[in-house]
Amino acid sequence: MVHAAFGKTAAQVSARDDDPFSAGEFVVYPTHGVGKVDRIGSEEIGGHKLDLIYISFDENKMTLRVPVAQARVTGLRKLSTKQAMDQALTILAGRPRTSRLMWAKRAQEFQAKINSGDLKSVAEVVRDLQSAANGSAPSYSQRNLFELAIDRLAGEFAGVTGTDKADAIIRLTRALTDGRSADAAKAVPAAAEVPEASAAD
Repeated sequence: MVHAAFGKTAAQVSARDDDPFSAGEFVVYPTHGVGKVDRIGSEEIGGHKLDLIYISFDENKMTLRVPVAQARVTGLRKLSTKQAMDQALTILAGRPRTSRLMWAKRAQEFQAKINSGDLKSVAEVVRDLQSAANGSAPSYSQRNLFELAIDRLAGEFAGVTGTDKADAIIRLTRALTDGRSADAAKAVPAAAEVPEASAAD
């Protein structure tokens, strides 16, 4: 069965890729985050010759081999543009969305967003779980999901901006803080108007 699977993959004709992956560039693999393409070459597996993309992830000392023919299908993509990253920062500065769903269901949705590899989806998770940033998260699993999401986002932010991940996390956390400060500033005048309205009555 495994032999047949390798044969099927080897027989696939790669779709035309107008922007193919190349050695030395950083890419995003949905379930592992940002990695670097070490090389693209052929290897015989199960008696079949496969063209593979070798991607290394330095933080966990792992190398992933992705068949060229299935690269896009697996969700492998290049780093986002600076414009897309700016949109992600705007999402971080937005107001967190609340949900009445049970935490177990929400946790599944958050995990699915993180593993999607989609930049905006990951930014939404960071925004909606930001209470974990100051230790006020109600559960251990919520803090874990927040840390995983901001780590993934920081990895791509660092790659796009040419900074390191530690600085990226600081800048992303600042975006969250600035967003909450802006919300608080808007709320103060609104609250101040209430007594005046009452006095007029």
